[in-house]
Amino acid sequence: RFSMENANEVIFAKSGAGKSYAVKLEVLRSLMVGTDVIIVDPENEYKHLADDVGGTYLSVSLNSASRINPFDLPAAVEGEEPADVLRSNVVNLLGMFNLMLGKLNPTEEALMDKAIWQTYAKKDITPDLADFKSVEYPTMNDLVEILAGTVGAESLSQRLAKFTDGTFAGLFNQPTNVVLNNQLVVFSIRDLEEELRPIAMYIVLNFIWNVVRSELKKRILVADEAWIMMQHEDSARFLFGIAKRGRKYYLGLTTITQDVADFMASPYGKPIVTNSSIQMLLKQSPAAINIIAETFFLTEGEKYLLLESEVGEGIFFAGLKHAAIKIYASYVEDQIITTDPKQLLEIQDSQEKMN
Repeated sequence: RFSMENANEVIFAKSGAGKSYAVKLEVLRSLMVGTDVIIVDPENEYKHLADDVGGTYLSVSLNSASRINPFDLPAAVEGEEPADVLRSNVVNLLGMFNLMLGKLNPTEEALMDKAIWQTYAKKDITPDLADFKSVEYPTMNDLVEILAGTVGAESLSQRLAKFTDGTFAGLFNQPTNVVLNNQLVVFSIRDLEEELRPIAMYIVLNFIWNVVRSELKKRILVADEAWIMMQHEDSARFLFGIAKRGRKYYLGLTTITQDVADFMASPYGKPIVTNSSIQMLLKQSPAAINIIAETFFLTEGEKYLLLESEVGEGIFFAGLKHAAIKIYASYVEDQIITTDPKQLLEIQDSQEKMN
């Protein structure tokens, strides 16, 4: 995939069509050739794979010890000014607060923008700084304090307080203690409340993006159930930004979804597809087939193929070329990547007997 115009890939399939199996097989084979892989996992589907290959599996939840501070800044790469890095993260933070607090009106957004800059300045982080290597990053507690003392921003401070002192305290308002020092790292957000999932995906992807920008390395980033992010304009725009800029940092983004309608309803759905040199379509539901056919310019024969496909069968697009495919794995690969609950229980039982 890294020999293509870009290394991005989109995978569309209905539930149970074999998309996770196909992705895990590609992840496993990518690890074999030395590519780093980072996965955002909303359903704990990649834990078995991570355990078997010695990967790192991080649970992001209210009860987890894993913490990510959204105010962290990446190191500036060659040719990039620290001021641009800071400005870019302020924009990303504004997007995050639109998810956390609901869409901010222009006045609220202006107040929040000013408060974020002041929050960084409180820790002596300004656009004039030469680099961010030795600085202490602010947290959301610092922002709430700034907002509380800003005329007109009292409401923002009160609404944000549930993330610092209320129900969701501790998750996003503490220093980062996560390090990406393994070839495979999986972030699980399954145990988060439904309303926190889009926020967590946004923050985790922003953290990953900062790591990617800080060190040039061959990587694949897998965003499973991407429709969760596509429901909100700010998170959809952020995902598109990664798809668009990933090649510059030797990154390939794999976007996976079973909810094609939600994904393509976003103004950023089609641009993500067109910015992906590789596209894989597995078995589709009748409700989604017309959207798929329109997006990928399918013939009637190809539409029929996708409706009648067995598990693991579909159409593979690479640039302008496409072909019918069936996903095959070796016996050993199958034991590592299977998603069949019955098979997983059998593997678990045999492992327990061996121990």
